[in-house]
Amino acid sequence: MAVPESAKSFMAGLVERARKRKKIIVFPEGSDSRVLEAASRLSRDGVVQPVLVGPKTANPPAGVTFADPAQSPALERYAALYYEQRRSKGITRIEAADTARQPLYFAALMVTAGDADGTVGGAVHTSADTVRAALQAIGPQAGARLVSSVFIMALADRSLGHNGLMAFADCAVVVDPAPVELAEIAIATARSTRVLLGTEPIVALLSFSTKGSARHPQVDSVVEALKVVRARAPELIVDGELQADAAVNFAVGNSKAPGSRVAGRANTLVFPNLAAANIACKLVERLGGAAAIGPFLQGLAKPANDLSRGCSVEDIYSVAVVTALQSEPS
Repeated sequence: MAVPESAKSFMAGLVERARKRKKIIVFPEGSDSRVLEAASRLSRDGVVQPVLVGPKTANPPAGVTFADPAQSPALERYAALYYEQRRSKGITRIEAADTARQPLYFAALMVTAGDADGTVGGAVHTSADTVRAALQAIGPQAGARLVSSVFIMALADRSLGHNGLMAFADCAVVVDPAPVELAEIAIATARSTRVLLGTEPIVALLSFSTKGSARHPQVDSVVEALKVVRARAPELIVDGELQADAAVNFAVGNSKAPGSRVAGRANTLVFPNLAAANIACKLVERLGGAAAIGPFLQGLAKPANDLSRGCSVEDIYSVAVVTALQSEPS
């Protein structure tokens, strides 16, 4: 399947933005050949400054730094940082030191300590282990309790969303969000839209109902989430509950939700649960010819992202670029 032009131009734009910032991105799986190649390319292209966790290889790529936990002078500092973060959970200093030596945690603690701007893992480790390390060593951002995910969908029709780009959430992490959690996902995804797409988010909270056309507790949850979003982020352009066609098609939106600032104009779609979001993402990709870029974690205090264990060098490269940009304030 051909890659939409919107995807190509999107990634090219992200690379240029990242190149200007020269962020430090740490990779906990430094001995993996794909990670080594991606890090070499990132350094050669001047996109980010890569740091690989693990012993230095025999013929290290130019411009790539290595950080071996066993030899690192920062290990004691990271262990102390982790202990302070987790002491309320009953962790001991010895346990904190042992954990800080583990590559996933060492990388995440580098980010927490300010020695790196973001971390990218999961080429070797499971998603559960990678996300757990990020949650425990980095934690959620101030005022948030939830970590979720976002996909950037690059569509063939560039009249939709923002030049053919839309943010879909949450397609990968939160299974059945309560109204307050759905509101947190919406606010976090709006930030992702602003940072990654470089445009003002126009957020639709989706449902099988538009403005009271159906009654059900699932609809009530979306309505309640909208109230929470408006209370917590009154500056956002957001509306709900909206059916998908009302959110993205101007004529339908004008008919079903006249006067809405979002209907027919949405570039950020927040689904009521993981089932709806994941199904929609895959259908738009497979039947609509879109490119699904992600998922990327959102809601963390500092950037961390999870790769698939089947990832390619290109995947690692792209995720590193996005991670670099996530470290920028919205």
